[in-house]
Order: sequence, then C-alpha cells, then structure tokens
Amino acid sequence: MREDAIRRVVIVGGGTAGWMTAAAITRVLGEIPGLSIELVESEEIGTVGVGEATIPQIVLFNKMLGIDEAEFMRETRATYKSGIEFVDWVRPGHRYVHPFGFYGLDMKGIEFHHHWLKGRVLGDPTPLDAYSLAIVGGSQGRFAHPRPDQPGSPLSKLGYAYQFDAGLYARFLRRLAEGNGATRTEGRIVGVERDGESGHVAAVLLQSGKRVAGDLFIDCSGFRGLLIEGEMAAGFEDWSSWLPCDRAVAVPCENGGDRQPLTRSTARGAGWQWRIPLQHRIGNGYVYSSAHISDDEATATLLANLDGRPIADPRPLRFTAGHRRRAWVGNVVALGLAGGFLEPLESTSIHLVQSAIARLMTYWPTKRFDRLEIDRFNAAHVADYLDIRDFLILHYKATERTDTPFWDYCRTLEPPAGLADKLAMFRLNGRIFREGEELFTETSWLSVMVGQGIEAGGYHPAADLLSDTETLSRLQHIRQVVADTATLMPEQDEYLRRIGCELAVAA
Repeated sequence: MREDAIRRVVIVGGGTAGWMTAAAITRVLGEIPGLSIELVESEEIGTVGVGEATIPQIVLFNKMLGIDEAEFMRETRATYKSGIEFVDWVRPGHRYVHPFGFYGLDMKGIEFHHHWLKGRVLGDPTPLDAYSLAIVGGSQGRFAHPRPDQPGSPLSKLGYAYQFDAGLYARFLRRLAEGNGATRTEGRIVGVERDGESGHVAAVLLQSGKRVAGDLFIDCSGFRGLLIEGEMAAGFEDWSSWLPCDRAVAVPCENGGDRQPLTRSTARGAGWQWRIPLQHRIGNGYVYSSAHISDDEATATLLANLDGRPIADPRPLRFTAGHRRRAWVGNVVALGLAGGFLEPLESTSIHLVQSAIARLMTYWPTKRFDRLEIDRFNAAHVADYLDIRDFLILHYKATERTDTPFWDYCRTLEPPAGLADKLAMFRLNGRIFREGEELFTETSWLSVMVGQGIEAGGYHPAADLLSDTETLSRLQHIRQVVADTATLMPEQDEYLRRIGCELAVAA
C-alpha cells in the first residue's frame, strides 16, 4: 500500500448528501486496506430534507450500491416518476410534460422531431407530448419498467426515476453504509483544528470535547459550508440575477387527487409550487422571490393550493442560487448544499451530489492532494452547475406571462450566452445541440423549448426524404402505437402493490 494513501475520511454532516457519500465510498473503495469512513452529525441540527424528486441517473446510482429496488421502494415510501409536468408556465391554463425517455422514432438518419416539425407545416396539429410513452402513460397514472429486450416497442426507450421521502432515504443509506463499515459519531462541531504548515483541516472538535481527526474531510454541512467556506474560504458565485427565487416554504399533506408518476410544477405569481405524490403523503412547496412576495403571502398561497390536509407546520428555507467557486480546497471537498444550490425545478439536487461523489472517487486523492486533479474536479463542478443553470433559466425566460412583476422580470432578462445560442439555433431550423457531457439531453432541451412555446423556423431538409403523405401516415402510426402501448401499462398503484408497498388512500 502506498505510504501517502488516504486512511481517514471524515464526512461532516449527515442527511441525504452525507449518507449517500458514506454509502458510495464504502461500497466502491471500502476494501482499500486501512481506510476508515467516519460521519459526524448532530441530531440537534436538522437537515433540509425536502428534495424528494429525482432524475433517471439515480437508478444507476442505486444499482451501483447494490440496492434491491423493491426493498428501496418499500423502505422510502417511494413512487415512480416518468417526468415533470409544468402547469401555467407559458400562460395560465397551459401545461406540458418534460418526459424521461424519447419521442417517437428517428427516421432517415435524423431526429424524430424534425419529422414532427414537418408534420406541423403540413397541417398536423398533434402536440409533441402525444409521441412520448412516458407522457401518455404517466398522465393516465400508468407505469412500466423499460424493456430494452423489445427494441421495436416504445417501452424500450422509457426512462424513469423516483419520488421518495428524503429522510427515509438517508436512513436507508445509513444502514447500507454502516453495514459496509462506516461509523457514525454523534456531536455538534464547535471548532476546527488546522495544520499550521499546509493549512489543511487536521480535525474537527466536538462539543463533547472529542477530537475527530482525518486526512480527507468531506463537507456535507448544508448551506453554511462549515469547512469549505467557514475555514477554506472557497468563495461563492451568486446567480440571483438570472434565478431570482431565493426562498421556499415546504409542507407535506395527506394524499388527495391523483398519484400520477409525475412531479408537478405549477407557476405562481412570484415563483412556482411543487407537488410530489408519495405512497403515504404528498410533498408540497412554494419556491419564490422574496423581492416579489412576502413570506406570509407565500405560505398562504401554498396552504390554499394543497390536495389534502397539512400534516406538519410549513417549513421556511432561504437560499441563494449559485455555487462555490472551488468545491475542493486543500483536503476539504464540499458536496450537496455545501457545494452550491440550484432550485429543484428540474429535480437536480440529488443528482449533483451523485455526480460529485463519482468525480471524487475518480480523482481519489493521496495525502499529496495534487493540484492538477483538484483543478480538474473544480472545473467539472462548475460545468455541472452552469449546464443546469441555463436549462432552468429557459423555463423562466420563455414565457408569455405578463400578469405579475416577477414574470415581467423573468421574461425580459438577458439570457447567458450559451442559452442564447441554443435558442437561436432552434428558432432557425429546429436544431438542438448538446455541449460535451452536459446533463440534459437533446430530448430534454426539445421538450422544454417546445413546451415553453419556442417556435422552430424550419426542419432538417432530410425530413423531405419522406413524401408528405408518408410523413403524415408515419406520424399517425407512431402516436397510435404509443397510445395503444400506454393502455397496456399497469396503473402505478397496482405496480407498487405488487412489490409490497402500502399505499395511503385519499380521504
């Protein structure tokens, strides 16, 4: 074993981020000789724990941890998720879905949407949503797992994620991590000891008087960034001018209404409201701009728009959109909210933790903490946030709403250059490009640009390789296959009961 190997890893903070980190490291690197993983958290300090909706990458993360999906669904009171429904974002009464999966079928070597765009020119008014099984099935409350063994079926291209109780997920991961050798230390951190020569963190000091020493410290302390900002002064990049929402109020309620496998985002006068149906309750929250509505008004708006009786007091949150300029400084790496925050409009918070964990394990350091590897980690960290930022801004910028000062601000803001280029390319000839390894695929950009009312000025010339009659015939056939397949999918509630989930029934 190399003499400069990391032997003691200290994770500061629990919650979803802390226990995801502990579970992943013990699973992947836990057999490195002499490696110990210790997580320090205090029951006196609450976690944010409202991030209940995810994107498909979590399926791969759970598989990497060796998690049995049925057990996970039961233990976290989870539901499946086929996409995100956006209500009233373009204008009141308008809705669309950003699906997980694909639209239609690529033909003649080009993306399906160019044939759909041609169909629009030919007078076929069918919305893009009709060509997505995730949308058609999900809107009917139906769910099925992907079937890659059936390449001719729309089921082969389905994607899915989960909606779950974040607190229960953290407990579930804790059991995994501790089963793989991680240890937990209870205690409030009241001091930090630094190495006089390197400036690295040497230990954290607990209120009990205990000293917890380490070689590598992973900061999962939430917004405050106890180590990454409080000690290492990483700096913060503020994106409030583009993403003005800076507060949220969250409250769970009893089950009511539908339990579609969709997260719902409904635009409000000064932001938007989330709705996340779980097995036992519905998660709700209002993300808003404090410059455009008071806290009391936001809470009242949220409570007036619930599907069932509240089962807890409304919980306020304050945040600033942006990221740490350096997520890794010295021997401190920030994950989760300690590394940055982007509102949960596209359910990316948990993914950002997973992405950073994977990157940390790729660049797993030695006690030398090589600068080139740290710089590479930090550059990728910033890129992750930039990609998601521009996608979120798209939702706000591309709106017709003129009913409140908040929407006037969003509609007229100047977009970042990368987003401006994407919009210009699509408006010319319906082309969508994806930069490098950015998170959101061409399908995601397509769904939101079309959903938000961005009009393409043309389509790929190769779409004319099909005659007008053939184009319309194929479009009709594809949407009929999608509709027929959706009727064969089981209802999500039935699917959950098959694997032993206990569902609360609406009162």
